[in-house]
Amino acid sequence: MSHIVARRDNGGHDVPETGARPTQGESMIDEVILLRHGRTSYNVVHRLQGQVDVPLDIVGQWQVDRSGMELAKRYYWAKVGNIARHPDLLDQPGAQAAKRSDISEYQRAAAGKRAMKVVSSDLCRASRTAHAVADILGLPVTLDASLRERSFGGWEGLTRDEIRDKDPEAYRSWRAHRGGEAKYGVESRTEVGRRGADAITRLLDGNADDPTPTTLLVASHGSLIAATIETLLGMDAEVDALGNIPNAFWSTLQPVARPEGGYKWRLARFNEGPAIATQADWMNGPEGLRNPDMPTMMALRPSQSI
Repeated sequence: MSHIVARRDNGGHDVPETGARPTQGESMIDEVILLRHGRTSYNVVHRLQGQVDVPLDIVGQWQVDRSGMELAKRYYWAKVGNIARHPDLLDQPGAQAAKRSDISEYQRAAAGKRAMKVVSSDLCRASRTAHAVADILGLPVTLDASLRERSFGGWEGLTRDEIRDKDPEAYRSWRAHRGGEAKYGVESRTEVGRRGADAITRLLDGNADDPTPTTLLVASHGSLIAATIETLLGMDAEVDALGNIPNAFWSTLQPVARPEGGYKWRLARFNEGPAIATQADWMNGPEGLRNPDMPTMMALRPSQSI
């Protein structure tokens, strides 16, 4: 299996080098990034979105733009590699120019030997998050409905207070991980984790015929990402051991193909964000984006978060 071996170029950027060629039928996706969408108006008041299609709000767009710029900086090689494989993407000067742009510079560069694929949940908040990265790098985004958020059934659109008022016992059971939400058609964490893990595995298997070492970037949703990671690592998704994933944060996994089939997974990094997330009010954004009618988003207590 080929793995990423990062070195620094003269500009101080990570440039991955490639290792061994794949064996037949082995995916060359050797890195998977799971990126949560930015903030929405439902997030602000802790209203369950589930599979309701809610767009990013202005702060959410700022969040994904900042994360997108950080990821594009780290993975700039993806733009080089994409141009190397698609020469028509390289702009050429006019007929009177002294010379033409040289595609061989891209094709011979170490950065041109890798690829990045971007896949997103088909819900708007996730696809806009994916494009915040992909558009900078000149990459297409593929939509996949199997990457949608956990379905909250009859609870979608409700706040936690509204759920508690409607059915206190089901609410307490849900918070205690006893499954009381099932009576309202809520997808279990085990089910959403398996759905996410199956989607990731399918994407890896679908890349088996491409020998190019590849990073897969997936834009999705908090509950699905956490449950998927837990499932891939062999953890009990119902326990929710990983906890909350902030808006527009990402985690990185590394798959290794097993000789008998399937993959062994390593969690390389968890809950990363851009530097500004620790320097500013990440949940509410800079003052210049707020207006008098915008509520302030407050962090959930551990007993409330999902």
